[in-house]
Parts: sequence; structure tokens; C-alpha cells
Amino acid sequence: MNNSLFESIELLRIKKGKNHIMPKEDFDAKAKKKLALTFILLFGLVSALGDVTYEGARSVYGPYLGLLGASAVAIGFVSGVGEFSGYFLRLVSGYLIDRTKKYWLITILGYGMLVSVPLLALAGRWEIAALFIILERTGKAIRSPGKDAMLSHAAKKMGTGTGFGLHEALDQVGGIIGPLIFTAALTLTGGFKQGFTVMWIPALLTVVVLLIARAKVPNPAILEEAEKETREAESFKKALSKAFWVYGLFVFISVVGFVNFPLISYHLSAQKVISQALIPLLYAVAMAVDAVAALIIGKIYDKVRFATLMVIPLLTFPIAILGFSGNYISVIIAMLLWGSVMGIHETILRAAVADLTSMESRGTAYGIFNSLYGVAMLIGSVIVGLLYEYSIIYLVVFVVTIEFIAFIVLFVSKINLVKSSF
Repeated sequence: MNNSLFESIELLRIKKGKNHIMPKEDFDAKAKKKLALTFILLFGLVSALGDVTYEGARSVYGPYLGLLGASAVAIGFVSGVGEFSGYFLRLVSGYLIDRTKKYWLITILGYGMLVSVPLLALAGRWEIAALFIILERTGKAIRSPGKDAMLSHAAKKMGTGTGFGLHEALDQVGGIIGPLIFTAALTLTGGFKQGFTVMWIPALLTVVVLLIARAKVPNPAILEEAEKETREAESFKKALSKAFWVYGLFVFISVVGFVNFPLISYHLSAQKVISQALIPLLYAVAMAVDAVAALIIGKIYDKVRFATLMVIPLLTFPIAILGFSGNYISVIIAMLLWGSVMGIHETILRAAVADLTSMESRGTAYGIFNSLYGVAMLIGSVIVGLLYEYSIIYLVVFVVTIEFIAFIVLFVSKINLVKSSF
């Protein structure tokens, strides 16, 4: 037990008074819950600053690459490769984290790669910009398994859905501010470079707050109570259980049909559905919806678990139908749905991994989960990009079919998932 936890316990004892001595177990539980909340809030701030940096940039990736000469296929390919590297490489990162237990070192290294975002201001060709985009996504791959594993320990004290939902809501505050910075930059200056340059500030602050979180809670694993012997005996089996792989299959299929924002933003810009300066504002609105959806779905998940997963394909398929239309009202509805699905992805998809695996193998489990997510994003982005060049109707048919298959897989797998911690 670290010093911060001892200090919290002592504070609780003082507040309780001499005549109201509580059992040590109650002190431990209350102190851990308080420390867990503090940790989630600190990491929420870290993620918010990180989101100011890269979500702001992501809101204009499509138009920016287009401005530098990239085609729709190239944008789809870059987006897919970026997401692929941002997720698939987490398999390696997660494995290394479980082997070395260097959660903080690897996480800090990954966040340090956020400097790729302000460096986009220096890109004069779309190929160079693509390299920086992929490097930023690679940094996310390096840091995410460690971050998710540490957050899962804290979330277990509050309910996994609630804990991840709170973190995602805080995270999306940055997701709102970042695009607004680019909205201001495009409105006032008409250029992208000024917006990218401002991102030096949140990129550096992210690392500073991360170091503060490390000083406050150097060993987050103490927050998750567990019978160590039991967990060690079943850790490998549980991490690779049938339910875990079935869940991974559902995640993979549903994400293939989830259209990414760069392609939608490219469509909005190329077809002049809305003005270019309003595209990052629309993204900010989606991020606000993401934050609200995360809080709501997290609470619901802790009560009904499995049923919340069935919402994902039902909300995903209309995004393609509405998002690639020429009607700005339909596009706004699509963005509201897109933000909702993102909130659900970032909350209950991550929470479910914690509920299906043991803490000793959770870094690897998150690595596998995110790798499946990344491969799905790559495949889906490339296919959707190609179909967009050929026919939007075929694009919509593809997405609807994929999400229908995902729904069927989840429905058929209900018994296995419910029996395994769901």
C-alpha cells in the first residue's frame, strides 16, 4: 500500500472521530474508492489534454489531406493505416506491459508521441502529413493498453461501466475543445497550420499531468481487490476463453461497418454539403454527444451488461445512410449517431474486456482487443473509401449488411457471453 493510500486512510479515521472507530477493512475500501476516483479524474484530465491535441487535428485530417493533394482513396487508406497502427500495435504493447510491468514508462512514452500533431504544421506534402498522422496513431498504440489496464483497476472499484464512462466523459471535454480551436483557426485565418501550431501547448501539458498522476498513484493495481491465488490460476484460461474470442469477433465485425470521420468530412467538403470551417465544429458536437452517451451507457452497462452491446449495430448502420447524403440535416443526425457510437465503443467495449479477463493478463487482453479493433478499422476504411469512389449506394449496402451480421453474431453468442461475467 503506497503513501497516498495510507494518508487517505488516516484522513478517514480522523473524520470518523475517536468514538467511531471503523474496521480496518472499511478504511481500506473507502480509501481505495476515493483514490480510485482521484486516479480516474487525473487520467481523465490527461486524456482530455491528449484529445485537445489529436482530436482537434483529426477533425480536419480529411480536408487537410485533400488540400495537400490526396484523393478519397488515399485518405481512406491513410485513415485505415493510421487506425490499424493505432490499434494493432497494441497487441505488442499489451504483451510487453504484462511481461515487464512497466505500465507507466510505456504509457508516458506513448503520450510523448503527441508531438507528431503540431509537427503537421510543417508538412508540405500529403505523404509527409500521412507519416505524422500514422506516428500519432502509433503513439496511441503504445500508451493505450497500459492506460486501459491501469484504469480498469480503478474502474473496478466503481463499476466498470461507470468508471470507464466517467473517464470517457472527461476525455471528450478535450474532444470538444480541440475541434473548436480548429474552427477558430479556420474562421479567423483560413488556414490549417495555425491550428496545428497551437497544439504544442496541450501536447506538452498532457505529459506534465501524466507525471502528476504517476506520483499520486504509482501502483494502480492496489485499487483492485482480488484473490490473488485464484486469479493467477485462471488468468491465462480466462483471458483466452471462448467468450472473450466470441466477443472479439463481434467487435471486429461491427467496427468494419463503422465509417470513420475523415471520410465523412471529405464527403462534406468535396460535395460542399456544409462550409469547410463548420466541419470541425460538427466534430465538436459529435464529441459532446460522445461524452453524454458515455456517462449514460456506462451506468446502464453496470445494470444490464449484455443488452447494451446490442445497441451498437443498430446505431451504426444509419450513419452511412445519413452521413453520405447531400442534406445537411441528415448529416447532423449522422454525426449525433456517430458521437453516440463512439461513446459506446470507448466505454462499454473497454469495460467488457475488464469483465471478461483477469487483472494479471489484462494488458495482453486489451492488446488483443485493440488489435482486432484496428484491423477492422483498416479493412472497413479501405473498403468504404473504394466504394465511395465507385458508388455511395454500394457503400451503404455494405455497411448495412456488415452491421446485420454483427447483430446476428452477438445474438447467437448471447448464452456464452452471459455465462462469462456478463
